[in-house]
Amino acid sequence: MKPLLRWLLIPLIGFAIANAAPLASSPESLRPTTVFVLRHAEADDSDPTNRNPGLSEAGVRRSQALARLLPASGITHTFCSEYRRTHDTLMPLAEKIEQELVEISARTPKAQIKALRALPPGSVAVVAGHSNTAPGLVEALGVEVSGVERHPQHGPMLGHDEYDRLFVVTISPSADVASALVELRYGN
Repeated sequence: MKPLLRWLLIPLIGFAIANAAPLASSPESLRPTTVFVLRHAEADDSDPTNRNPGLSEAGVRRSQALARLLPASGITHTFCSEYRRTHDTLMPLAEKIEQELVEISARTPKAQIKALRALPPGSVAVVAGHSNTAPGLVEALGVEVSGVERHPQHGPMLGHDEYDRLFVVTISPSADVASALVELRYGN
């Protein structure tokens, strides 16, 4: 190669390499976020005046079933509402995987969506909500839930006795919307 041509090409090649866009994103940034969304387990309704009950015996059994089901899922984040029944539903799981529960008010669904969308790629979160928040959260992530009641004020709602539905939402990092929904049943 002629010295003059080499003198011109070397800086151009260096500039092109330094300013080239990467051919592909890093493998870590391509990993989807997975979100498990569920309604709290059965609440203790023995005292109808108690606005913040814990779990009934059936609810405790269901929370223990969840703690047996999800530990191998690689959970990185756990979210509950301010109500004791959501906390109690996730506590056996959180203790087993050594995760702290993050509380976000059931009255601020936008804050919950914001927290989930802010998770790093590859995160796996579990969210315990309520009959009137869990299906709405799934739909806010970008997929429609079938088999729910449509309430004019609260939107999609689970039936009064539906405690076993577990929604698994996969969020594509490139689209920032859910790309898949799988529904499971757990507990008795």
